[in-house]
Amino acid sequence: MEQKLLIVDDEAHIRILIEQTLEELEDEGVTFFMAENGEDALDLIQKENPSLVFLDVMMPKMNGMEVCKRVKQDLGLKNIYIVLLTAKGQELDRQKGQEVGADIYMTKPFDPETLLNKAREVLNLH
Repeated sequence: MEQKLLIVDDEAHIRILIEQTLEELEDEGVTFFMAENGEDALDLIQKENPSLVFLDVMMPKMNGMEVCKRVKQDLGLKNIYIVLLTAKGQELDRQKGQEVGADIYMTKPFDPETLLNKAREVLNLH
């Protein structure tokens, strides 16, 4: 089965960093998609139905919390695993992330090994 992964961040260098961190997954058949804002992310999610989304919280047009809420609650796409990435690590933010349906909440700067291991686990690539 083809695995798809979406990386969403309004900062190009963060998108590139995440892609480089996960690039070995491409050798295992994972297709990568990129978006730089919440609206594009939502469009791509609806078109491509990725298995895994690394989603920045603070973005223009539509923030990550809103994208997550739309995907999980409004569209009912519970099978899409969403990792919220944010510089804000406060407990209140974590709770908000859980309320909108995020599967996991990771703070920046993130550990590349943790990111890769989480992707492998979610995509069942052991």
